[in-house]
Amino acid sequence: MLFAKAPVAGAVKTRLIPVLGAESAARLHQRMVVRALQTLTAAAVGPVELCCAPDTAHAFFAECQQRFGVALTPQSDGDLGKRMLHAFDTALLTVPSALIVGADCPSITVDDVRDAATQVANFDATLVPADDGGYVLIGVRRTHQNMFEAIDWGTATVLAAQRQRFRALGWRWHEGATRWDVDRPEDLARLAELDPTVGFEST
Repeated sequence: MLFAKAPVAGAVKTRLIPVLGAESAARLHQRMVVRALQTLTAAAVGPVELCCAPDTAHAFFAECQQRFGVALTPQSDGDLGKRMLHAFDTALLTVPSALIVGADCPSITVDDVRDAATQVANFDATLVPADDGGYVLIGVRRTHQNMFEAIDWGTATVLAAQRQRFRALGWRWHEGATRWDVDRPEDLARLAELDPTVGFEST
C-alpha cells in the first residue's frame, strides 16, 4: 500500500514551499508518487493499492490507476497511526501480510520492497528506517490496537517510538537498510543526484 496525498498546491511538501513554491512542490510530490508506484509495481510482491488522502477524487489518482493498474482506496480519518492501523486491519482480512510505503522516499528500491515482503513472513513486523529518525516502510502480519500508540508523527523520534511499541507488545521485527526521504530543502540536492529526471524548479 502506498500512502499518498493528492498533489494540491499548498497542501503537500509544505516544508519545501519556501524554496520551490507551492506549485512546484506539488509537482515534485506528484513525480515522487509516480516513482514510488513504479518501484512497487516492479517489485511484484503482491497487488498494489494507492491509499489516497483526503479521498480518491483527484484526477491524478485516476491517472495512476489507469497507468499502473493499482486499486484506489481512501485513507481513513485520524492521525497517521490510526490511518495505517485501519489500512492494515482491512488488508489483513484477505492477505497474510501487508506493507505500507510512504510516497516521499525516492531512495527506496525494488530490492528493499522484496526484502521487506520476505522478512515480514518470518517476523511480526519489518521496517525500513529513514535517516531523519522516522521510517519509510512498515510491514506487518498482524496488528494490535496499541501498535501506533504515543508516536509523535513527523518528528525525529518516530522510529525510536515505534521500536518501543514493538518491544512493549513483545513483537519481533526486522529492519532493512536506512534510506532517506524528501521533506527538507537539504534533501533536494541528493534527489537531483539520484534522479535528474525528477526535476524541480526553485523560486
